[in-house]
Amino acid sequence: MKIQSEPIGSIPRSPELIEAILSNGAAGDLEKLYEKAVAETLLAFENTGSEVITDGEQAKSSFVTYPLNGLTNIGEGGMRIDFEDGHFRQLPVLTKGPFRFARFAEQYVGYAIKRTNCLVKQAVISASALSLIYPAGGLEGYSQDEFISDLINECEKDIRLCLQQGAHKVQIDFTEGRLSLKLDPSGGVLRHFIDLNNLVFARFTKDEQQKLGVHVCPGGDHDSTHSADVDYNSFLPSLFDLNVGNFYLQLASEHDKTKVLKTIGQYLKVDQRAFIGVIDVNSPRIESAEEVSDLILEAVKYIPVNQLGTTDDCGFSPFCDDRSTTREIAFAKIKARIDGTKLAEKIIFS
Repeated sequence: MKIQSEPIGSIPRSPELIEAILSNGAAGDLEKLYEKAVAETLLAFENTGSEVITDGEQAKSSFVTYPLNGLTNIGEGGMRIDFEDGHFRQLPVLTKGPFRFARFAEQYVGYAIKRTNCLVKQAVISASALSLIYPAGGLEGYSQDEFISDLINECEKDIRLCLQQGAHKVQIDFTEGRLSLKLDPSGGVLRHFIDLNNLVFARFTKDEQQKLGVHVCPGGDHDSTHSADVDYNSFLPSLFDLNVGNFYLQLASEHDKTKVLKTIGQYLKVDQRAFIGVIDVNSPRIESAEEVSDLILEAVKYIPVNQLGTTDDCGFSPFCDDRSTTREIAFAKIKARIDGTKLAEKIIFS
């Protein structure tokens, strides 16, 4: 028996690629750099011994904005997300309907699958995150209900096209989940987000839902977070109401890991798997295989081993301008996750 191990998504871009993106390099030159970056990322993943990999999101502007790049009906001035170190990210705002994706994630997974023998997973953005681009004052001639209907259709299509391309898993990024309790401690916004995402998941069969997963964390950008001060244990019970088979859960950077593991074990349903974060992506320190193994051995006290997996706390560079972590450190950490998971397997199944 094996313990499954999967990455989240993003890998730091090379300095050369970051400079080209930020300087709005020529389309042809950027495309060549993207191709080079993906090839190097796939090979580096393979060299860690990973069985499941990603393209590192090398060609994405960010994990959240990729479907919006190129749209003519969005503008500046959307919701602002503040991080603990003082920097912020700001979503765009929809200026008129209808809402359609400019691009779908199938292009990323389809490209990667043809260039590796490993299983490839694909991260996509959640309906709940994209729902935040609709302006609070509404839009003339395009109601919020019409927007939500279009949003659900587009998010379903994004996931379905990835599955059709052969994605091993499709992971929905839901980092706004924990943040929602900071914005609304009553839990009303969180409940709305979960219901909205479940409208998308309801479009898929039970078997298809087992190929879907949700990733949550308190943010990870320039080695800073936006909602780590929100009690994780007040968020997790509602999380497992999402109708997917896999949950990718930040844990390594959490202070009281045992308390979180107990909560996961209490609320995890029998047809769900919890991939616990064993790598702190916001720290430059490279974990040892023994350290990773010890955390897994602690986890199996509370989570059935057949429902357990390992992952990283977050993507390493969710936004294309993030230089906080080098590629070398990121892949050393990933190798520690792989080696530590194998070490725990030997101890548990010996």
